Amino acid sequence: MKQAERTALESFAHRVRRHVIGMSGGGGCFLGASLSCTDLITYLYRRFLRFDPARPTDPARDIMLLSKGHDVPALYGAFVELGMLDVARLGNHLSPFDHIYWHPNRAIPGIEFHSGSLGHCLSVAMGIAYDVRLRGDDNRVVVLLGDGELNEGSVWEALLVASAYKLDNLVVVVDRNGFQANVMTEDLIPLEPLDAKFEAFGCAATTVDGHDFDDLDRGFGRIPITAGRPSVVIAKTIRGKGVAQLEGRADRWFCRFSDVEVSALLDELEGGAETQIEAEALVVR
Repeated sequence: MKQAERTALESFAHRVRRHVIGMSGGGGCFLGASLSCTDLITYLYRRFLRFDPARPTDPARDIMLLSKGHDVPALYGAFVELGMLDVARLGNHLSPFDHIYWHPNRAIPGIEFHSGSLGHCLSVAMGIAYDVRLRGDDNRVVVLLGDGELNEGSVWEALLVASAYKLDNLVVVVDRNGFQANVMTEDLIPLEPLDAKFEAFGCAATTVDGHDFDDLDRGFGRIPITAGRPSVVIAKTIRGKGVAQLEGRADRWFCRFSDVEVSALLDELEGGAETQIEAEALVVR
C-alpha cells in the first residue's frame, strides 16, 4: 500500500474515533468495542467493498452487515465521513425519535439489515450470499462479528450451510478484541484455536492485525482464500484502541461520560496528555 493511501485511511479512522468518543457522552455507548472495530470498518468501506456512498442501493454493490450491532457508533461515524449521514444526527444516538437509536436500522441509507440480537446476522448474510449465487451475480457479502458473539450456536449452524453450498462470496470478519462484555473470552468460554475451528466448519481462515492497514490489505487481498469455501478474516484488535487509558480494559465496555470527560478523551486521542477518567463515570451492564 502506498504511504498516501495508508495516511488517508488512518486519517479517516481517526475522525471516526472522534465521532465514537463523542457519542459516549450523556447516556453513553458501547465505546470499547466500537473503537476496536473502527479500523476494520474504515478498511472495508474505503478499500475493500464495492460500494458507492452516493448510491447505497446500487444492485452491483457488495453487501455489508454489522452483526455486532452495538458497535454502530463506529458505523455511523464512518457514514458521516462518507457523506451519507449528517453529523448533527449523531447527537440523537440515545433519542427514540431518530432511527440511529442504539443499533443499525434500515431506515438509514447504507444499512442493509437491522441487527443487535447477536448471532443472527451470519445466517442472514449466508442467505443473501446464496441468493446472489442463484441469480448468477458477483456481489460479495461481508458480515462483521464480535468474538464473544461466536458463543452463539447459530453462527456455527450458518457456517455449516455456507460451507455445504460452497459460498465463497461470503466473507466473515471477526473483531477479535479478546472480550465478551466485561469478561475476557478465554476466561469465559475459550475460543482458541479459533482458526482451526473455522477450518473444521469448512471455511478458509486467515489472521491479521486489525489495526494495521497493510496487514488488512494482505488478508483481504487473498479473498476468496480458497475457491468454494467461505472466507474468514480473524482480525486481532484492541478494545478501546486509540485512547491509552481505555485500551484492553474490561470495565471500558459500555461507557457514559460527562462533556468534560469526553473533551479530555478527545484531547488524549489527539496526542494530548492523559487525564484519568474516574471509574464512577462508567456504567457496565
